[in-house]
Amino acid sequence: MATYPQESTARAVLRNVLIIVGVAISLYLIYLLRRPIGWIVIATFLAIAMSGPVNFLHRHLHRRGIAIALSYFGLLLVPIALGAIVVPPVVTGANDLANDAPRYAADLQDFVQKNRTLRDLEKDYGVVTKLEQEAAKLPNRLGGAAGTLRDVGLGLVNSIFAGVTIIVLSVFMVGGGRGWLRKGAALMPPERAALIDRMIDRMAIAVGNYVAGALAQATIAGITTFIVLSILGVPFAAPLSVVVFFFDLIPLVGATIAAIVVGIVTVFVNFPTATIVWVIWAVIYQQLENNVIQPQIQKRAVDIHPFVVLVSVLFGSALFGIAGALLAIPVAASAQIAVLEWWRFHHPEPEPEVENASPPGALPPPSGTAPAEG
Repeated sequence: MATYPQESTARAVLRNVLIIVGVAISLYLIYLLRRPIGWIVIATFLAIAMSGPVNFLHRHLHRRGIAIALSYFGLLLVPIALGAIVVPPVVTGANDLANDAPRYAADLQDFVQKNRTLRDLEKDYGVVTKLEQEAAKLPNRLGGAAGTLRDVGLGLVNSIFAGVTIIVLSVFMVGGGRGWLRKGAALMPPERAALIDRMIDRMAIAVGNYVAGALAQATIAGITTFIVLSILGVPFAAPLSVVVFFFDLIPLVGATIAAIVVGIVTVFVNFPTATIVWVIWAVIYQQLENNVIQPQIQKRAVDIHPFVVLVSVLFGSALFGIAGALLAIPVAASAQIAVLEWWRFHHPEPEPEVENASPPGALPPPSGTAPAEG
């Protein structure tokens, strides 16, 4: 049996301990830097998504800087337009609800007094009376919400700072990211450089197709929701359509959650007619989206197994919340492309052999001449 010197064993143990300590420190640093790392990940996929509009404008304007500026200016107009659609109706509705709350409580009190069972419950517990008292105080309480507004404003400032940082990182990536990658690949052997270049091209195409398809799918969901809610006479049709648009971007469960939210709103508008019509429409549309719209839009994107989609969405949402759920499928697609390209690089497929190949230098038989028998 071979024996190893004690010094070699000690060195091996020390090396393994140092590796474990290094990995632990690296994971701890990643945990501490999880927020800026998340910003970088979001900026990367935003840059890939914006590369399509930038390249389109670049072909017509011949100035990449102007194309980048116009593309991101259009991107900045999106939240402004959404805010103009959502905020005024929500504020008006909140004020109307606060002002009408005493009347709603009084109507409820009248309904209870006309029902013997409810009247006995009210006499024993006084629930409706307490609700009426609180409703009368609600309009005055709107003026004392300074603390809540301050917290919301602070969160909004932090979100704006994060958004500006992500956009700036994305602009730098769109402007020079591909050049950075090419310079890094040029330091490697030609085979590996070609592998990395091919891998990056496939990732960019897959992520770009997925982002464009997801936006198109969510836009169709939002527009159809607005049409249906307008026909049903449901108030806040435009804000609810925006809610459906954003929820539809979340894979697997987003469309269902949005349908439930809208269904709850219809209960307070025209129950049960509007609710029944909306439920039927939501079921039919989700079937159309899953079986017709989504396959047509995403047919050029990378095909990923549903189990991988579910796991990636769960992991992404646990790590980065809603942003992680939105980025889960593009990350999974990029990882799948990287693994496949690495496997093909290390396990190249053999070239197919040609059967009955003629020896080198042999002339083909004359046309119309049958081969000799025997």
